[in-house]
Amino acid sequence: MMVETVVRLFVMRLLLGFLAGLITATLLVALRLRQGIVPFETQQTSPVLPQARISVGWDDFPPLKNDNLLRAARGEPVDRVPVWVMRQAGRYLPEFQEVRAKHDFFTVCRTPELACEVTMQPLRRFDLDASIIFSDILVIPQALGIAVEMKPGVGPVLPEPLVGPADLERLNQTGTIERLKYVGEAITMMRRMLEGKVPLFGFTGAPWTLMGYMIEGGGSKTMSKAKAWLADYPEASQKLLDILTDQVVDYLVMQVKAGAQMLQVFESSADHLSKEQFLSVSLPCLKRIRVDLLRKLADEGVPAVPMVVFAKGAMHSLAEQAQTGYEVIGLDWTIDPEEARKRAGPNVTLQGNLDPQDMYKSPEELRELVLTMVRKFGKHRYIANLGHGITPQTPIESMTVLVQAVHDAL
Repeated sequence: MMVETVVRLFVMRLLLGFLAGLITATLLVALRLRQGIVPFETQQTSPVLPQARISVGWDDFPPLKNDNLLRAARGEPVDRVPVWVMRQAGRYLPEFQEVRAKHDFFTVCRTPELACEVTMQPLRRFDLDASIIFSDILVIPQALGIAVEMKPGVGPVLPEPLVGPADLERLNQTGTIERLKYVGEAITMMRRMLEGKVPLFGFTGAPWTLMGYMIEGGGSKTMSKAKAWLADYPEASQKLLDILTDQVVDYLVMQVKAGAQMLQVFESSADHLSKEQFLSVSLPCLKRIRVDLLRKLADEGVPAVPMVVFAKGAMHSLAEQAQTGYEVIGLDWTIDPEEARKRAGPNVTLQGNLDPQDMYKSPEELRELVLTMVRKFGKHRYIANLGHGITPQTPIESMTVLVQAVHDAL
């Protein structure tokens, strides 16, 4: 009799434990739904998401079905000219606006599920040949301990910028990559979600561009404070550039190990430098990023991936950029395709370079502009894109026209 009682009590405890676990799991799911983290429409194998944050090998992903982007970067024959668009996951899409209505900008960046959702959005609408993980170049200053806020109608604001050399002591260089691990988690998750449809870009801001934001306290039309640092504090400026270069390299290593198949380095503020300054301030950092990244990947037995350098406003130095080892040079809209090829030479892939403002023209005008552009570049060693990021009011139809015209041109 006593044995039966003990058995009943044991069974009841098991049942109660099971019910408590079930209730807890249900509450967690309800909480995530309330926060707006919902299953993805395109997800076909739902068990993938819980696996996404588990560390995987760099090659432990579904096979790639459309490798035109990677082949173009390497100078190999392509089935069609590949096309993608900077900021293709962005404010011109109503579904992106819906996500942003529920979550602030950096919450989206730091939540892998949300970052993957907005990364996937343009791929659901357009026949693009690449995806680029949703993030921001200013996550590196954040990880170094500099506060960054994204203010509506203003853009990024850094309320406590670097004022003088002494402020470099504020930068916390220990554990920065660990603080950026959410980007790696998003990349791994996105590779799973893509199921090999197209390659996935990782990216970073370049040191000079990051330095500008950290000193100016946000975007600037003149970069006067940052340029004053170069003149007044040359040693501190070089120290800051070195710090940022080291962080960029480690950040890109992490992205490749997480699954990024291609990388882009955004030197978005190169237009504030003269050619002489670009060659002495920016280009050495860009070169070192490439060299140190290759060395660190080789040391860890991880294959290198193609890289794009996009130095907006530095079309005067295409010949020098072509000698940095990057497989691809991004072009802004200010240079003619044939002139760009002449300056860069035949052994590097070019990417670009439609003026983003052309996306506001009629579908007929836009199509003709795109066809002309693509035919000037040719099919070999070329990736179609805009000459800068797509702007928020761009008609969605223009993206459809752009992508179709690129694929029809040759």
